[in-house]
Amino acid sequence: MFAQLYPLSFIVSLAALTGWFYFRDNSLRSSFFSKLFLGGLTVFVLSWFLGNGALDYKLGVLARELLILAIVPVLLSIFRKMKAAYFILLLLAMAALKYFYFDHLKATFQQKEKISAVIEDSSISSNTLVELDPEAELLIEIKETHRIGDIQDILKKYGLEATSAFQMKDTEATDLDDYFAVNVPPQFEHDLGKVKKALEETGIVEWTEENERITIGPEEIVPQQPMPRLNQKYGLNDPGLVNLWGFEAMNVSNLYEVLKTAKPQKEALIAILDTGVDAGHEDLSGNFTSTQSKYDTDKAGHGTHCAGIAAAVSNNGKGVASFSQTNDFVQITSIKVLSDGGFGTQQMIINGILEAADRGADVISLSLGGPSSQSRQRTYEKAVKYANDKGAILVVAAGNSNRNAKEFTPANVPGVIAVSAVDTLLHRASFSNYVQDMGMAVAAPGVKIYSTFPNSQYQALNGTSMATPYVAGLVGLLKSLKPDLSTKEAYRILNETGLETKSKSETGKLIQPAEAVKRVLKK
Repeated sequence: MFAQLYPLSFIVSLAALTGWFYFRDNSLRSSFFSKLFLGGLTVFVLSWFLGNGALDYKLGVLARELLILAIVPVLLSIFRKMKAAYFILLLLAMAALKYFYFDHLKATFQQKEKISAVIEDSSISSNTLVELDPEAELLIEIKETHRIGDIQDILKKYGLEATSAFQMKDTEATDLDDYFAVNVPPQFEHDLGKVKKALEETGIVEWTEENERITIGPEEIVPQQPMPRLNQKYGLNDPGLVNLWGFEAMNVSNLYEVLKTAKPQKEALIAILDTGVDAGHEDLSGNFTSTQSKYDTDKAGHGTHCAGIAAAVSNNGKGVASFSQTNDFVQITSIKVLSDGGFGTQQMIINGILEAADRGADVISLSLGGPSSQSRQRTYEKAVKYANDKGAILVVAAGNSNRNAKEFTPANVPGVIAVSAVDTLLHRASFSNYVQDMGMAVAAPGVKIYSTFPNSQYQALNGTSMATPYVAGLVGLLKSLKPDLSTKEAYRILNETGLETKSKSETGKLIQPAEAVKRVLKK
């Protein structure tokens, strides 16, 4: 509801403010437009306040809209004495807003009516409520010997719109090119079971699956305060090292000693699939390579924060440091799979995985996810296999709901390494999902994690999102030393060399980079 109110209340507020300026000498009309403006502005602010999205992002869009509200009426008032010119310019301004800006307003919070589905899942002995993409609620696979046109009668009967779901370079390596995203009209949105049954009964549809909505977890911004304990000396000049308590827990000083005699076989590429990355950040640009320019900005800040944890430039006298103190072991790139408000869909995430694999990523870091059924991840499994076959290792956040990570995707997809978060005392962080039922899972620091933020700033955040790039950064380091390292090998090394936490059955072992690197160098 608020997604519709936000653009409409903005247009009403702008029109009313313009009328108030124009009729300011007419008390009756001025009073009418002033009341209309205040009413519209109240609804606008309320819809902004209740809209979804990170606070920094919401403040940014609010500033954008308020600037327009301030500029347009003032500019038009210059022509107030020229009635014809005034109204012509007013019409042009409104038309420009309608054709060039209204869609941006509607998409501000990516919050159309929420479509949910209850999926039965015997693997977790419960039902799972998931939120679906309102623009493409279903993903379907057409059998190899058929085409989408072969089910045209069913599409027409239910008013379904089907478009190709996934793009990849190597179509021979997967059958994901047989998948289509299906948009279901409003009258059937809450009766997807009927639509799915009709599709499956054609004998042409191999598989149907809900296109689930994905979001970054509700990471908590940590107030500026002293960090829990002092760090050791690392021989680096990055001032933010004093805030990296996790470096002590992971014995990074030992890692730096080991790396003094290690030579990388390649510069491993870590792809951050997130809200984008601020490619120009002072502590990232030296280790950043661009995939597409549209991915190289980050209004939300989440992707930039993760990128700094994985591969901030070390020993440059700025900000923080990462596991590679000489900056010649890993590089990072960005693939934007989430909106500026932190929302995405299963289709968007999978396309991001495919693109990262096609771009030669050695590690794919996914600090995102949501509740899902483990038995319904066939499409994710195909994407993970495609990426694995291209040489990529996927590292995924376990989630921040204090629940079993088995119920969250893509952490529950076979073939990925799931990551839980530990606090400063090496207990499972209070928010972190637990991972004892996961096939491959490890732990990393996820509380009060100080890292890069857009516009060359720095911020401390909590979340399994922060723990994940620590693991991705270490796996990237291992891949630089052993390029043919597989996911199973990487997990085995991390697990065997890891440190038992205070909540070992719930977290998996805490990564120990120095020991992991030593293990790779011995082979």
